[in-house]
Amino acid sequence: MSQTANLTGEFQSIFHTTKTPRTFFAPGRINLIGEHTDYNGGHVFPASISYGTYALGSKRDDQKFRFYSLNFPETGVIECNLAELAFNEKDNWANYPKGMALFMQEAGCDILQGADILFYGNIPNGAGLSSSASIELATGVLLNGLFDLKMDRMEMIRLGQKVENHYIGVNSGIMDQFAIGMGKKDHAILLNCQTLEYKYAPIGLNDYVIMVINTNKQRTLAESKYNERRIQCEQALSDLQQKLSISSLGDLTPTEFEIHKHLIRDEIHQKRAKHAIYENARTLEALEKLQQGELYHFGKLMNESHQSLRDDYEVTGLELDTIVETAWEQDFVLGARMTGAGFGGCAIAIVKKNKVNEFKYTINAIYKEKIGYDVTFYTASIGYGAKEILEGC
Repeated sequence: MSQTANLTGEFQSIFHTTKTPRTFFAPGRINLIGEHTDYNGGHVFPASISYGTYALGSKRDDQKFRFYSLNFPETGVIECNLAELAFNEKDNWANYPKGMALFMQEAGCDILQGADILFYGNIPNGAGLSSSASIELATGVLLNGLFDLKMDRMEMIRLGQKVENHYIGVNSGIMDQFAIGMGKKDHAILLNCQTLEYKYAPIGLNDYVIMVINTNKQRTLAESKYNERRIQCEQALSDLQQKLSISSLGDLTPTEFEIHKHLIRDEIHQKRAKHAIYENARTLEALEKLQQGELYHFGKLMNESHQSLRDDYEVTGLELDTIVETAWEQDFVLGARMTGAGFGGCAIAIVKKNKVNEFKYTINAIYKEKIGYDVTFYTASIGYGAKEILEGC
């Protein structure tokens, strides 16, 4: 029996209905390179992956929404009316779909009835693979489909970010929603986070696979340190703007930075700016290398990215460094780096297909010896963006 058929059975059982729901899917994402560049006016290079969030739904005849997640069965069915879509702490994870429904309504969408919606996600929670943006876009494509809204995809992506920023209260950029909404099979996306200009780049892995390695560390520091890094970069930019006519750190090349870095008064802020500017340059070079099929060179850029995140941005930590530095020692690994905000979450590595088992054994043995517990491995195939899953697909 297929995954979709199983979920349909769960939907009918939980909501006590014989209706056959429509099924939608929004992937998670990995960022191949370009970390902490998004809010600094630079480029990112994400790809949507085969793990993600399923959303099954059918319209109701009244104005009630009923939400259920197979990932959080302890919360049971969470109910609200169309008029009660404001943030409510007791609604827990259901605030993400509620926020999407509210902002789609406010954007002029005719959502005049409620719906029963079942969610199931196979993205590991807290791994930094964008489970929250995946729920937002899964809700977006579901409501778009059920109510025949014909919403522009870019508008839906912006509303997903708005849910994070103004409903949930997380000061994040647009990369996650963009990668999930615009993903393309076997391609990464070079995205300019200021202008939203983008280009697809083919990921020709040939004899290699992308492994995602979850540290399984709770990312307790991530949010406070993330905000701290943003403030440090804003201060560096402000110092540079005393003499330079720039609107973001992403406006500078590494050469220009080296000439003008003395304008940044604080040494720590200078290091943060260096990472943002050099990482942006690496990300642009990464597009070129992948378009030329130079996977080896792309792997080298990944390694340099991690070194910069470790030494200049200081967001890696012992767990991520242990995984990545062990990966670098394996001659069948082309490149490895942390991905996401850091301080836990995941690393990624480009690994020779026929060496995956050896890779897993080696990484886990050294990690467990040093850290005290296991990592979890995922093979990330690069898949489609958010869409409806039709029978036979």
